[in-house]
Amino acid sequence: MDQHSHCTAERELLEAVSRITTFSTASPSDEEQNQPKAEISCQVRKENPEKDDLQDSNTSLSPNSSMTTKELQEYWRNEKRQCRQVKLLFEIPSTRIVEHHLSKYVMYKIIILQTGSFDSNKSVIERRYSDFEKLHRNLLEEFSEEMEDVTFPKKTLTGNFTEEIINERKLAFKDYLRLLYSMKYIRRSKKFIDFLTRPELQEAYGCLRGGQYTKALEILLEVIGLQERLTRGNPVSIVPTLCAIVVCHKDLENPASAFEYGEKALSCLCVHTSHRYYTPLLETMITLAYELGKDFLSLQEKLEEWKAKKDPVRVFTLKELAVREYVQ
Repeated sequence: MDQHSHCTAERELLEAVSRITTFSTASPSDEEQNQPKAEISCQVRKENPEKDDLQDSNTSLSPNSSMTTKELQEYWRNEKRQCRQVKLLFEIPSTRIVEHHLSKYVMYKIIILQTGSFDSNKSVIERRYSDFEKLHRNLLEEFSEEMEDVTFPKKTLTGNFTEEIINERKLAFKDYLRLLYSMKYIRRSKKFIDFLTRPELQEAYGCLRGGQYTKALEILLEVIGLQERLTRGNPVSIVPTLCAIVVCHKDLENPASAFEYGEKALSCLCVHTSHRYYTPLLETMITLAYELGKDFLSLQEKLEEWKAKKDPVRVFTLKELAVREYVQ
């Protein structure tokens, strides 16, 4: 293929990527058209659908991106997969009562799994009444109209630990989560996603800062699956978690596993080269590729190309970035 034909092919592929990206954010699916009235009304009322996306989602295709045809094809395939919404099911099968010296509360076990197929990677988390209450309060602040018909289990002065009250709340919280998830703008919101992932991420990053890499890795691997399902249309948002997994594997001397997750993170950033994790991740991947006897020259070329476009600035290492996440 001559140079002119090659450039034409890349330009056509980039236009196709732009079309599929536009489709994924603008075209309602059949599932969304048949969603409950609460969600439909929310779609009508919202004039700025980007409002509820995670912070990194407003990063668009980089005009300075030097993606190869192969990278564009991979990006296109990822975008097409993201057009298919993942449907999640929430179950609360059990509870446990926790007693401390000055407090007593109920922990609700929440199981989150993907519908439509056998899901062997279900996520299991625990939350207490005050966690649900905080979520409800936060969502009312941002989505007051959408939440006006959403009921929340009220506190009782007595009997909070009776079997009857606990069972009533189990059912109520299950229905509550299902209703929130049925509303597109809420299920995509940072506040809803934080409710389902933030406590575990805080614990994982605390372990990472303390040098407990095995424990941190165990938690991160549990969370990343849930994050991927919750942020299907915004893969950039899971990059910090993927990079934290890279750091843990690297420090545990598992270079092959570190490289595997690093590749996943790079694929999320292929058109987001200005992301704060991009350069530190490239530097780490070059080191890992060299150690594993893999091709590191292509990664080195990307790094040099990026540096040539940017003014020299202080860049943190991947580990330095990771330990700064979720610092309370």
